[in-house]
Amino acid sequence: MSSEPAARPPGQLLVLSAPSGAGKTTLARRFLAAHRDAVFSVSATTRAPRGTERDGVDYHFVTPERFAGLVAAGALAEWAEVHGRRYGTLRGTVEASLAAGQVALFDIDVQGGEQIKAAFPRQATTVFILPPDAGELERRLRGRSTDSEDVIARRLAAARLEVGRGLAGYDYVVINDELDAALAQLEAIAAAERARLAGRREPAAEAVALRCRRGVVDVGAWKNF
Repeated sequence: MSSEPAARPPGQLLVLSAPSGAGKTTLARRFLAAHRDAVFSVSATTRAPRGTERDGVDYHFVTPERFAGLVAAGALAEWAEVHGRRYGTLRGTVEASLAAGQVALFDIDVQGGEQIKAAFPRQATTVFILPPDAGELERRLRGRSTDSEDVIARRLAAARLEVGRGLAGYDYVVINDELDAALAQLEAIAAAERARLAGRREPAAEAVALRCRRGVVDVGAWKNF
């Protein structure tokens, strides 16, 4: 007696954005570690490697000229200039992940997230990560003890723009007050949206995800940021 092969799950683009200091990268790493079919979408950038960063693993490090060529050729699904450096996602990487039925996880800024959503409106889910309040964001930035006052001021100014755009246009908002709780919310959002793509329901995940929908989650602490 033969059995039909299991259907490949649909590919999903899970976009995470946040102001600097919100804990987005930690959440992304935890999510990737828990999901075998999740892959990190490696961005191209014109900035130099930092610390132990490796080409092709953390970023694709390219020259400004090479990046301009990728833009001209339409080879980027999204790109933006951040702090004087360009960052972008290779269109081929996105399409390969979708074809393989993977969850492609993006750790990018709001400009890039908006472009991914516009290019792949059905498959892309955008999630904006926030600390509990602006005071906590500033404490986290200062707690790094590596940035000057000028750098901190610039990051806070950039954060105001990011928060405004994220709260206005992203699908979901996750308040990262406690890491395990934030991760559970992100897991529920991913599960609910992937089930939707497959044409089925995940009621338990949907119930959690609903509480994180933009316009539903309480962001009162950020109204005057």
